[in-house]
Amino acid sequence: MITSQTYTLLLELLFALAAGLVGCFALMKRMLLASDVLSHLALPGLGLAFLLKMNPLAGGAATLFLGTILVWQLQKKTGLGADASIGVVFASALAIGAALTPSEDLMEALFGAAQNLSITGLLLGLTAAICVILAVLRFKDQLTLTVFSPELAAATGIRVDRVELTFLLVFSVTVLIGLRFMGALLSSALIIMPAATARQVTRGLSHFIGVSMAVSAVSVLAGSLINTFLVRSSTAAPAIVIISTAFFGMSLLKRAK
Repeated sequence: MITSQTYTLLLELLFALAAGLVGCFALMKRMLLASDVLSHLALPGLGLAFLLKMNPLAGGAATLFLGTILVWQLQKKTGLGADASIGVVFASALAIGAALTPSEDLMEALFGAAQNLSITGLLLGLTAAICVILAVLRFKDQLTLTVFSPELAAATGIRVDRVELTFLLVFSVTVLIGLRFMGALLSSALIIMPAATARQVTRGLSHFIGVSMAVSAVSVLAGSLINTFLVRSSTAAPAIVIISTAFFGMSLLKRAK
């Protein structure tokens, strides 16, 4: 019999693949730390949802996507880079979220929690993760070109601003999928760590992407098993992040040889 835990693990693994893929392009665009900041844009919505007894993910999604559009507009209107634009929005979102979230729900909002996953929730999560993967693969060449030469990309007819918006939205969806079981603080870890690990041990783009996705998936699987049988915490997020950090450490040792 398939249990809710199996559904959750399946969604976590697909999220890991999406995060590992998105993280590669985030690293090339020098946006890895931006993923950590973007996840905090969900906090005000999470806080409001907890106060109003609504679905936290719905509230988190609302402010996350509003924040993402605001970041894109700041980039477009002011000429600020992605990191500066996100930084402008970050501090206020974090403060508002912490102020709105009831203290008893704050830990769940920040670090996630193990909860029963319905079939509907599973299907929505799987659909979102698959859409992220397909979107990044669909725009892979355009994303790569805009990273290394925005001028050449524009000259070939690529709408650079539209590609930037698409990537920010895909980025946000990836963070949103991870909010449920990794929380606002750690949902970005699987975007940052596996990509940084793969960068140390690969050269070609295809190998870079493949290793990043593999490290992300193995980190989720190992972290979930460790939490289930050893740690028995309310969330596997810390164990997952520790495993992915260990992979990064091993990549540094390999590079040093």
